Amino acid sequence: MKKLFLSFVAVMAVFTLSAQSAKEMCDKGVEAYNAKDRAAAAQYFEQAIELSDGSDDVAIAKQFIGKCYYQLGGAALMKQEYEKALEYFTLSVEKCQLYDDPTTEKKSASYVGTCYLKLAEGAFNSGDYATAMEPLAKGYEADPKNAKMANLLGTCYCELGQYGEGLTILNKVAGNPNPKYAEQAAEAQNLVKLYTNNMVAGFQQNGDFDGMIAAAEQMLAAEPENAVALKIRVQGYDGKKDLNKVIELAEAAALAQTDAEDASYLYYLLGTAYNAKEMKPQAIAALQKVTAGATVEAAKAAIADLSK
Repeated sequence: MKKLFLSFVAVMAVFTLSAQSAKEMCDKGVEAYNAKDRAAAAQYFEQAIELSDGSDDVAIAKQFIGKCYYQLGGAALMKQEYEKALEYFTLSVEKCQLYDDPTTEKKSASYVGTCYLKLAEGAFNSGDYATAMEPLAKGYEADPKNAKMANLLGTCYCELGQYGEGLTILNKVAGNPNPKYAEQAAEAQNLVKLYTNNMVAGFQQNGDFDGMIAAAEQMLAAEPENAVALKIRVQGYDGKKDLNKVIELAEAAALAQTDAEDASYLYYLLGTAYNAKEMKPQAIAALQKVTAGATVEAAKAAIADLSK
């Protein structure tokens, strides 16, 4: 019984020592933090949490450790030490998630994206899209609201022939109505036009209409009302001479367009599909909706021929 009592006292002494040590480390961390020595503060707070017995003695350590790493990341970023900054900001996100500091977590996550962007810029600017893609993808995952990074990542995918992935990302930026991202949205719209044309031309040149349809379907899976993808899908079925699918999909695709030329082109494809199936009234009705673009004269000629 005496031995048991001594053991109990020893255990309690260890707990008391740990609690005291944790509190002491926490106090040192606060002192270092107030002295603007964030590295020392973070180290003391880490030790305090490790030594803690679960009491509230280290609550302040949990409250400030994420902020320490955030500020260390900011200092490294200002020195253009991007890898070190990335390490600190990542630690900040982890600690903030662990100890419930959503405000600092959000800011750190944004800077994680910024660091990845900086690490990718050299490779991207030299045209090494494969190398640039990995940090950009990680940065986009950390900060999907970073429109500049999204445009670069979308460009990488498209330059490497992965149009479905690239155009899905670029369309999200292009469709962002927030005035804050107006410049990036305009850039994304131009990129969407460029890479859509490149994609369609490439698939058509290779006769790969199934690939064109698959790319469109991938885009539609992320954004079912994507006007560009709806148009591309109809073009793919037109290339395959699948008249039934063109008739099924072209009207809705045309109605989704915001550009009169794109809508007219789809109505032209619809009219020619109906004509090929000898459905003259439907063909004329569709062709009469061709009002803009390069297919207007062809539509007029087709209507005249069908009206004889």
